[in-house]
Amino acid sequence: MEYTHLSEFEIRSGALSIWTPELAAGAWQPDDRPLTSVHADYCASVDPTDPLPGRGRWIGTAFEMDAPLDRRGWRETLRRWHARHEGLRTTVTTASPGRARRLVAAPTAVDIAEQPVAAITDGARINEFLRGTLEERLSPLVWPHCLAATVEHADTADFTVLVAADHSVMDAYAQAILILELRTLYREVMAGEAARESVTFGSAADFAVLERANAAELGPDCAAVATWREFLADGAMPRFAPQAQRPARPDLPQPSVSRRLLDLTELEQVEAALDQVRHRMSVAVFAALAVANQQRFGADRMRTVMPIATRPDLRWMESMGWFVNVVPVDIALTPGAGVVAAMDLTRAALRRSRIANDASWSRVLDLLGVAETPRFGISFLDIRVLPGYELVADLRGRTLRAESYSPDEVFLWVVRAADGLYVSTRYPAGFPAEVMDEFLTAFGHALSSITAAAHADPAGGEAREGQSAAAHAGASDGRCELPENARALRTDTLRVPVQAG
Repeated sequence: MEYTHLSEFEIRSGALSIWTPELAAGAWQPDDRPLTSVHADYCASVDPTDPLPGRGRWIGTAFEMDAPLDRRGWRETLRRWHARHEGLRTTVTTASPGRARRLVAAPTAVDIAEQPVAAITDGARINEFLRGTLEERLSPLVWPHCLAATVEHADTADFTVLVAADHSVMDAYAQAILILELRTLYREVMAGEAARESVTFGSAADFAVLERANAAELGPDCAAVATWREFLADGAMPRFAPQAQRPARPDLPQPSVSRRLLDLTELEQVEAALDQVRHRMSVAVFAALAVANQQRFGADRMRTVMPIATRPDLRWMESMGWFVNVVPVDIALTPGAGVVAAMDLTRAALRRSRIANDASWSRVLDLLGVAETPRFGISFLDIRVLPGYELVADLRGRTLRAESYSPDEVFLWVVRAADGLYVSTRYPAGFPAEVMDEFLTAFGHALSSITAAAHADPAGGEAREGQSAAAHAGASDGRCELPENARALRTDTLRVPVQAG
């Protein structure tokens, strides 16, 4: 599953409709449960007069439903979806200056309205129209925070689905799992069945209570704050290859690159080699990026942030919401380090970062007096941990992000897909495309070299076996043990972008 821009997803021509949640007057009720720390800060950072509140902020999902479009059935599908997830029926009020408060509507209060857009049927024009619509209508301050669109393809008796939301009510894990959830709901509706009930559709507002309580316990002397303090010792968030930056107009969108680094045969060879040296794929990815950073930019140290999942209990396993934390990762390599040595150093760095797993990064930065948000981030996902991942590929499932206009942010998403290893990135308009291409090529070469390096160092794999087994035993980071179809919740395997990431 690629993580890309909507403009890079080819929409087939057809009949377009926008589906908008609606509420009756007086449906909103005040709710005493707080916003998470990052949600509150996010709302405070948004200009309520911005005519394009979704610009650079929305995220979403596109896929093709393998069934004809029944409008009444699809309307009921979306209604059930909103009734199921309190996060989709939540908004904020900023009546008190500088303080956003939660409002919640009852499950029975939501209806769905269809708006046909008959004048636009060409796929390319539909794509352009949707991008503009999402920038205009999606905001963390104005409900609905989630919109859906369908494009009916009469010639093939199926339809394309786009679901887009402000980041405050959806994260990357939610982006991925909603494909099969909506498909299942639609099939239940069309079959006249009741919606599946489950304790795993927990409320994001209940999670916020837990997150705020944990954040309140943080103090200047706790270990997580000390980890961040050391990470930010030079007083600034790390940048990716700042020496390669060139001036550019601030209104230019960031370029986006998505490519397959390893085909399935190459990837399986690397994975077999990793089994031999007792390392995870997540460790290999971060190590190879650090090696590429060293080779291309002469930096023996790679500092970045890693967004992680913060769904600490099974009750939030299938929830729609923003369950994200950010941890610092600091990988220091010895000059000329080989990739096997780099993996040892990287595993140690990733284990150090776990100290900050449950510490709200927003609260930590407040304690440290740091107003700057992360500028360089890396995420990794093994898509095979998602239930039904093979069907998602058959449905042309894509997770989407809005175009960013940041002059200095660089984010990378690495995905272990069913057919190989993919990398997606966005970077400033002033960063030379050829330099990014050389870096990604070096990243791919570093990963490929693991196969030969592991075969050349069999003794090293044996020496690491004991300590690696201990690392595997502690991989759950103290969280609940999850069933097989929920392995995506592990903090070293879930790709979750930072806001607008």
